[in-house]
Amino acid sequence: VQLQASGGGLVQAGGSLRLSCVASGRTFSSYHMAWFRQAPGKEREFVARITRSDATGTARSYADSVKGRSTISRDDSKNTVDLQMNSLKPEDTAVYYCAAGLGWSTNAGTYDIWGQGTQVTVSS
Repeated sequence: VQLQASGGGLVQAGGSLRLSCVASGRTFSSYHMAWFRQAPGKEREFVARITRSDATGTARSYADSVKGRSTISRDDSKNTVDLQMNSLKPEDTAVYYCAAGLGWSTNAGTYDIWGQGTQVTVSS
């Protein structure tokens, strides 16, 4: 699986962005997916994650910093995972990465496959 993230840009505080990550390969549905972000001078941090789909559906979890403002979703028919972010704040400014892994975790080290990142800049 290879990942390609897109959708970043410059937005004013209070605005919205939808990040998208497209995966190549036939095993996308086997992976848990996540979004992380990294601001200048800071460590990469967890943003949101979604389980692989099974008979019971999917589970999601979010970092406290984005909970209530963001929604992660996946479409296995299109090999995509999206992150809808609303009410953006200047502190959301970072490079956002999508990641795929076989473990269900908020730890970046759990994820084996990473996209190239997309820049999100929120102006005040």
